[in-house]
Order: sequence, then structure tokens, then C-alpha cells
Amino acid sequence: MKWQNRSRWVAIPLTVLILLILLFPFFVMLSTMLKSGQDVYTSPPFWIPTHVEWSNFVTVWTSYDLASYFLASLVIAVGATVLNTLLCVPAAYAVARLNFVGRKAALFLLLMIEMFSPVIVIISLFKIVTRVGLYDTFLSLIIVDALFTVAFNTWMMNGYFKTIPKDIEEAAMIDGCTRVQTITRIMLPIAVPGLVTIMIYAFIFAWNEFLFALSFISSKNLMPLTIGLYNFVGRWTTQWQYLTMAAFLAILPVLCLFYVIEKRLVAGLAGGAVKE
Repeated sequence: MKWQNRSRWVAIPLTVLILLILLFPFFVMLSTMLKSGQDVYTSPPFWIPTHVEWSNFVTVWTSYDLASYFLASLVIAVGATVLNTLLCVPAAYAVARLNFVGRKAALFLLLMIEMFSPVIVIISLFKIVTRVGLYDTFLSLIIVDALFTVAFNTWMMNGYFKTIPKDIEEAAMIDGCTRVQTITRIMLPIAVPGLVTIMIYAFIFAWNEFLFALSFISSKNLMPLTIGLYNFVGRWTTQWQYLTMAAFLAILPVLCLFYVIEKRLVAGLAGGAVKE
């Protein structure tokens, strides 16, 4: 009992210290985005602004057309999430329920695909996108972002489908349901936590993606938020107060989304962690 009390007194300060270290960059971001341009470059720096510049929010939103970047990111992220879900759910169900030659090999191939960095295939993807006429379109980013999350999400949904008893599915088929009806009416409602997990993962990946957007988009009105933030980086100077303000606004949708579905996300991750 004494050992447990001592370990608690050690664990609590250590946890607080780790949290302070992890949250320090966010504190710097909040401090910088509320400063004026002159205060940002003051040396030595001060952490708490002497005068809060609320006008930075208005300037970022109106002068830099941030709303257009938000809309582009939303279109790309939602489109990639929908396409990813339509691809990985049937694939995960087939691997989890159907017996075919090479089923385990297919799962390991999916895991191997996740090991490849986008940098390795960016040149090949660029050639394909330009050859099929999808360069400088939302569709190019939607397809590529969706495909790069299919492997992980298929693996996740496969593990979650395996937690659902086969008796439920067999009973539905005895009652006259087809395979497709069984998936849509029985399996998916039960697998909602896992479905939410893969959708959030696909959305966050597409929302934060930078390399593909930089390579496949050239029109300003089609640029997502990750590329739009580049407007605050100049050749001779960087407008840190506007850059941090825009970055703060960029992470708000993801934070709000995570807060709303936190419980389902944790349940989905736990349910998908099934040993093959």
C-alpha cells in the first residue's frame, strides 16, 4: 500500500511535466497568434501578449480568403471519406467472412502497403493523374487520399467484423436477407463504432494532407487549407501571427469532430484490434 502511494506521488508530477512539454507548442501558437507583427519579432520574446490583437482573426479570414481554402479542404476530406468507406467496408467484410485462397496473404499485403511513404510514389501518381486528365481537380485529391487510407481502414474493419457473431448474420439470411442486405441492415449498424473510426481516420488524413495537394493542384480557388497556409510565408519574412492564427482555425474542425465522437472512436479502435 505504501509503495502504491509513493508511486502515485511520482506518477502525478511526471504526468503533469509530460503534459506541459507536449502542450507547450500549442501555448506558443496561442501566444503568437494574438500578438502584433512587431511584438512577434521582439527580442527577447515575451509569452503573454501585452496587447491582444483580435483583429488578426478578421484579417486572416477576410484578406487571405481563408473561407475558400476551408471549403476546398472540406470538399476533398468529405469526398475522400465517402469513397474510402465505400471501398474498404466491402473489402473488409470479404476478408472477414468469405473463405478464398490468399485471404491472409491479402491482409499482409494491405499491411505492407501501409509501410510505403507517399514520397516514394508521388512521381508515378503525378504521371497517372496528368495522363488521365485529373490534374488540378478535386477528384484527383479525393481519389488519391481515399486510396492511401484504404489499407489501414480495411484492416481495422476486418478486425471489427470478426467481433460480430456469425449467428446473427446466418439468422438474417435464413429470414430471407441477401448478402448485401445483411451487410447494410445487420452488420453495419452493429459496426457503427468501427465505421466511425475509419471515417474519422480518412477525414483527418485528407484534411491534413499536404504533399499530394502541392503536387496536383495549381489553381488558387482549388487549393486546400494546407496549401493556403503558405500565403503567410514570404521570401524575406514570415507573418507568424497570421500563420499561427490560420493554423489554429485549421485544427478547430478536427478537435470539435474528435470531441463529438470520442467515445465511439475509442470503442472502434478497441474493437478493431483483433488478432488475426
